[in-house]
Amino acid sequence: MRAYTGLLKPSGRRCRTAEIMELSVVIVSYNVKSYLGQALRSVIDAAVNIKSEVIVVDNGSTDGSPEMVAESFPKVKLIRSSSNRGYASACNTGIDASTGEYILILNPDTIVSPDALNTTLHFMNDHPEAGAAGARMADGNGRFLPESKRAFPSPLTSFFRLSGLSYLFKSSPVINRYYLGHIPENKNCRADILTGAFMFIKRKALDKAGLFDTAFFMYGEDIDLSWRIIQSGYINYYLAEAQIIHFKGKSAGHNNPECIRHFYNAMIIFSKKYFSGALLPFIVVSVKTRMYIALLLAHTRRLLVKS
Repeated sequence: MRAYTGLLKPSGRRCRTAEIMELSVVIVSYNVKSYLGQALRSVIDAAVNIKSEVIVVDNGSTDGSPEMVAESFPKVKLIRSSSNRGYASACNTGIDASTGEYILILNPDTIVSPDALNTTLHFMNDHPEAGAAGARMADGNGRFLPESKRAFPSPLTSFFRLSGLSYLFKSSPVINRYYLGHIPENKNCRADILTGAFMFIKRKALDKAGLFDTAFFMYGEDIDLSWRIIQSGYINYYLAEAQIIHFKGKSAGHNNPECIRHFYNAMIIFSKKYFSGALLPFIVVSVKTRMYIALLLAHTRRLLVKS
């Protein structure tokens, strides 16, 4: 496994005169106005008893999202960008502007349950070894999302996942190790990889691990940072008691060709970063093949819809 040396360290921009918060919630938004409003209402309600701040980093939205935030949520710190600089870069901007001892990276297409923030905050305070924690995620229909808890995407676990075998043997500790399928969804556990839809991070862990790697434009940046937090000596946890709804894909629009390319390119970036030897060219070719197939299927679906 190749060591990562190009760490992006926090800028240390916290103003000495600024009030230090317990929790800073950072939401990156791009053209998801209706979802963003409900996400903000849920997180503000959930944080009512927490010394907190909410920061929205708008990535050049054209749907009126920043105007809605400014008008309807005047206490939210709004940072506007003139263009879409990518998810990782925007997250780093929000983190740089934050003061919290803990930072929650939250997707705009989520609804946070009323006790999710307090539950996670108490857990993190009680577990000094914890670097980050994730929540139990369900989609808009209440179905559990398996990416709530994941193991490191080794070549073998990635093969089982991409081949579809992990979906056939969902409870196998070997074949479905990537999604920790042998661990019940209602049980807390260690989890190598957390999702950027709800990533509750200790600032001290970020100080050691560094910020998000901006080589990842969209997708993969949460996997990379989760693993670097573990490499820094911390433990990541999946918390079944902390629950959110994630309207999966609404913030990314992942069915379009551009998002498909970003997804598979992120896999290639991650592979080149952490794997080496004779296996690496095979992994890259396999991922590119999957990408071309996915792009072909997406193009075919669009033609069928038009016809």
